Amino acid sequence: MKKTAYAPVLLLALLAACEVGPDYQKPATDAAVAYKESNDWNPAQPMDAIDRGQWWTVYQDPILNALEKQVDVSNENLKSFEAAYRAAKASADQTRAGLFPTVALGKSATRTGTGTHTAANAYDLSADASWTVDLWGKIRREVENAESTAQASAADLANARLSAQAELATDYFALRVQDEQQRLLDETVKDDQKILTIVQNQYKSGVAAQSDMLSAQATLESAQSQAAASRLKRDQLEHAIAVLVGQQPADFALPPAPTLDRVPLIPAGLPSQLLERRPDIASAERQMAAANADIGVAEAAYYPSLTLSASYGFSASMANQLFNAASTLWSFGASASETAIDFGARDAATEEARATFDQSLATYRQTVLTAFQNVEDNLAAQHFLIAQEKAQKAAARDADKAEQITVNQYKQGVASYESVLNAQIQRLTDDQAALTVTGDRLSASVALIEALGGGWDASQLPKM
Repeated sequence: MKKTAYAPVLLLALLAACEVGPDYQKPATDAAVAYKESNDWNPAQPMDAIDRGQWWTVYQDPILNALEKQVDVSNENLKSFEAAYRAAKASADQTRAGLFPTVALGKSATRTGTGTHTAANAYDLSADASWTVDLWGKIRREVENAESTAQASAADLANARLSAQAELATDYFALRVQDEQQRLLDETVKDDQKILTIVQNQYKSGVAAQSDMLSAQATLESAQSQAAASRLKRDQLEHAIAVLVGQQPADFALPPAPTLDRVPLIPAGLPSQLLERRPDIASAERQMAAANADIGVAEAAYYPSLTLSASYGFSASMANQLFNAASTLWSFGASASETAIDFGARDAATEEARATFDQSLATYRQTVLTAFQNVEDNLAAQHFLIAQEKAQKAAARDADKAEQITVNQYKQGVASYESVLNAQIQRLTDDQAALTVTGDRLSASVALIEALGGGWDASQLPKM
């Protein structure tokens, strides 16, 4: 065969290697050398301190560990995201199939006749193939889009899982803080009942005024009201946890238990690592890659399309003659088409694709900025809440001592009931504030882990 005979084949192969549109490049993003709020950051304390899969084990709470494992299995919201990912992956597989020819097999047997009762048989067996040659890379760009979209969906699933896990941990710790609040209020009710009894006795003896007795009664009723409100809040948190683990609230219960006596410090690591740790950043980046591929799809519309088709089969009037050489039928052909006039439709489609990419780029950069803000906010919370908790617990201890002293002085007749009332209010306020700060620390630690990606990494994205 002459060398010139290869020219059409080589030309076709060269054209098939073309891809119009810009090749995707991940945008550079500036990251600080260290987090501003991480004053105690130490390079020797990497994120490896947190389990890459089960990050909640850092709190060493067996009940929380058991609940978190149920999220992946039973949470209905996660099931929705998982189904969306499977659909996106199937769409990518379907788009990828467009790179290859399609083959259809046909077979038929018919008997026809006329009014003169003449009848004839016809037997047909054929194979038809067609292939749209990806001259300008349109299908490959569509595959890039579909694969990037599927990876974005996988990142969305990871982000939804992390959010559900963090929400569960936050609600769980809030419930445990509420258990402590309930214990505190129950003890307060008992103390207020004792004081009311003392005031009633003194009123009967003519030592105390009726207003003192009414104030003591009001203080008791106020504590009882707060205790009822606390029980309501706990029940609502328990219901929320039930839904997160995919159970009916009526069938779910968590017995009261004390809150954590320590809150772990969460190391932040390097800011540059955050870009690979956050699934929402990965999703935004993959969506940007998909939008970039769409530009190539739009630009491919400016060029002609080429479709190759072929058919091979047999046709005969008798079944035993179907595979004879004389019964063979074949055809091969090519068709090309190109849009001549579209009144600016392709220009508009290309401009739309470029604008969509610019939008996805801005979304990506905003997602990155928000991620850094999340980390800085919760690093600051982790730092300053420690000092606040220390001071508030000291205030609570002092208020408790002050209340005891004032009550004893009132029994001895050297202090007014107003002093007792003020001491009671101050003690309860400071005790509740101390519990609130502990809850805030727990919540901030969970939020920091979530802001850091919970041990997730972009390398976990599925390969397409």
